[in-house]
Amino acid sequence: MKIQSLLITLCITTLTACAVDNNDDAQVISDKETQLRTDEAIREINGRRTEEEYAIISTPMPSEQKLKDERGKPDSYVAQNSPVAIQEYDVATAIEQVAGDRVMVAKQSPASMGMVLNSIRQANEPLYRENYQHQESHSVMRVTDNPVSTFSIDVDTGAYSNMRRWLNQGQLPPEDAVRVEEFINYFNYDYPYPKNSNVPFQVSTEIAPTPWNTNTRLLRIGIQGYKVPREQLPASNLVFLLDVSGSMNSPDKLPLLQQALTMLVGQLDARDRISMVVYAGASGVVLPPTPGNCKADILTALQQLQAGGSTNGAAGIQLAYQLAQQNFIENGVNRVILATDGDFNVGLASTEELIDLIQRKRKAGIALTTLGFGTGNYNDHLLEQLADEGNGNYAYIDRLQEAKKVLAEELSATLMTIAKDVKIQIEFNPALVSEYRLIGYENRALNEEDFANDKVDAGEIGAGHRVTALYEISLTGSAGQRLPPRRYQPDTTEGSHGDAAFSNELAHLRIRYKLPDESVSKLIQAPVMDSGINARGGDSFNFAAAVAAFGQKLRGGTYLEDFSYTDIAELARQSRGNDPQGYRSEFMQLVSLAETLDPTANVAQNVTVE
Repeated sequence: MKIQSLLITLCITTLTACAVDNNDDAQVISDKETQLRTDEAIREINGRRTEEEYAIISTPMPSEQKLKDERGKPDSYVAQNSPVAIQEYDVATAIEQVAGDRVMVAKQSPASMGMVLNSIRQANEPLYRENYQHQESHSVMRVTDNPVSTFSIDVDTGAYSNMRRWLNQGQLPPEDAVRVEEFINYFNYDYPYPKNSNVPFQVSTEIAPTPWNTNTRLLRIGIQGYKVPREQLPASNLVFLLDVSGSMNSPDKLPLLQQALTMLVGQLDARDRISMVVYAGASGVVLPPTPGNCKADILTALQQLQAGGSTNGAAGIQLAYQLAQQNFIENGVNRVILATDGDFNVGLASTEELIDLIQRKRKAGIALTTLGFGTGNYNDHLLEQLADEGNGNYAYIDRLQEAKKVLAEELSATLMTIAKDVKIQIEFNPALVSEYRLIGYENRALNEEDFANDKVDAGEIGAGHRVTALYEISLTGSAGQRLPPRRYQPDTTEGSHGDAAFSNELAHLRIRYKLPDESVSKLIQAPVMDSGINARGGDSFNFAAAVAAFGQKLRGGTYLEDFSYTDIAELARQSRGNDPQGYRSEFMQLVSLAETLDPTANVAQNVTVE
């Protein structure tokens, strides 16, 4: 009876409100007593639901909904896939819309009646709304058709640590989350360093049999940038741009962000200037430019941050760049460090406008580094894209140890650029090489004509960074050729194609780069000789191959033949080498973990051949 009375009261209230003006879709009820009765009715209806009902209601794309606290506390933000949030939001929305302190009573309609039903997740819908760019893996290329391969280098490592987060939470990562080149470049390799800083990096190559296909060869191109000790880094003008929106209210987001930047602050000195901008529904400066040795002031501002609000990231970026420009240091490091889950939902009209702003500031000498945090609504694609356009690097911080790696151990590489717009181009000799396949770098591919065009943007190398690229190649006439022969195939037998002077060259390698303050590129080039093919690769070669195989495995393993997780782990174990931080040992554990989570691997183990 009590429920019926309350429902009758609610209906009378609705009819009374609608009588004020029949042409309006909703009417304002200013009577506070009526509002309280409405709230009580909603709670009474909600009380009918059982815990079992709450358990089955979810949404495929958890979003942040602003719920007003009845006790007058600050606004709180609850994920919509929370039973509490769905319970109150789905029922209440069909009856009322919160607008300040007033209640808007809406007309009953099929749409409002079906709101709860529509929020039930269908079986084929994902449980998360993380955003990754889709890229098809490189296919096998015939040298006679496409002898030249051109791409931009990439020093990002975010895909690897993001993969680790997926595996540690008991799931295989989505294929689009796996960028093999970022897996490979996560690790240090024993590459020679340049003899002096006149040339910012040293290039080396190595060729050996492919571990997963003995009929092909693996060509490794290694680039090692020169190191700059921390005490020799130029003065830094750093602007921390920190997301404190409601979506960051999670232990793996804002609290981890605060711990991570605390490590970075510990590396700074009196020459450096630190500013701090935060953004949520609005943006603001919480720390004006402060000397790096005033650590108490910096850490106090950092630790006082709290999450709450929508995510107006575009406004924050504009303010951060403005602050960086005002405190620009000539011949110094000028960089905005964006730390967020990437869940931008208000601000500039489009991603294109945001990228246009970042490109303009890049040309003015201000770089952008992006640090990703969190899970569930993570926007990997946006953060990688912004860092690329901002001449910076992108990392994903899944734990405090990763923060130490990026912001302490590799600080020089993170902050100081030693070469920009670095492009790699390799031309294969069809007399000796019939097919090739570039492993990774799918979203870094360039046209052949882009290589010599200095207006085409490419990747940057930081101090001490190393870059590795792997090509799987099939020698002419070998059993490793994957493509069928052609009826009118040109004669590519040895000695019949090209100048005899190049008969011992497998390929010709070219690298273009610009020094940080220059606009005209420099060229490095050298042949790759067939005499350099080894019977077995060294430890760095084989470990890079193991990492590449793992990345390909997580993307479906189209070209891995029967190379298993066990084979990958064994190859890594044999070539682990020096591992002071334990990253290589951890890699082997991740391979084993992926094997237990991969149903196809488990099926393969149970199949016996008679």
